[in-house]
Amino acid sequence: MTLKEIRYRLEQKKGERAQIERSITHLESLIDEGKVALRAHEKAKKILQEVALKTQQQLSYNVSDIVSMALETVFETPYELKLEFIERRNKTECDIYFVRDGLKIDPFSGGGGAIDIAAFALRVALWSMQQPKPRPTLILDEPFKHLKGEDANRKVLEMVSKISKKLNIQIIMVSDERVSREVTIEFADKLFETSIRDGITTIQEI
Repeated sequence: MTLKEIRYRLEQKKGERAQIERSITHLESLIDEGKVALRAHEKAKKILQEVALKTQQQLSYNVSDIVSMALETVFETPYELKLEFIERRNKTECDIYFVRDGLKIDPFSGGGGAIDIAAFALRVALWSMQQPKPRPTLILDEPFKHLKGEDANRKVLEMVSKISKKLNIQIIMVSDERVSREVTIEFADKLFETSIRDGITTIQEI
């Protein structure tokens, strides 16, 4: 190999080295940018986690408070409703259960009346948290059909009336006569009686 060829190869290697150094500099720059982006991502993730936690706490408080209040109004030894947020399959899921005497109870084991009250209160709680709120009207078809006892049914009418006035929400409810008409009139703003005769439905305000 001649001296000229050696010089040529040397210059070639110098060019390759310069190219490698430029590549290293570019990669270092990308790494620095990646570190900055990672820190920003971690900060954003922390903020989202804090917001999610506060949202879960507020949701748990609002829902549990309204449902537990409804149950306490109707039953002498009521259940409390609890929400528990759990991470499953990389998702946050919510378990709902009743609590009585410190014991967790499957809501579907709590009796039909308690389920009816909880289902009604859950609808009201979720409506109250929507932004913007939909029309302030709930239409219900015999929502407390599993509730037994005249006293409990009287209390549920009182509870519905209080919630309606407190949240300024109109509740239109179809129900059979589980309490005296006088009690229903006491808690309802308007009462309509329907009857069917010869296939014709008649509606009369009482």
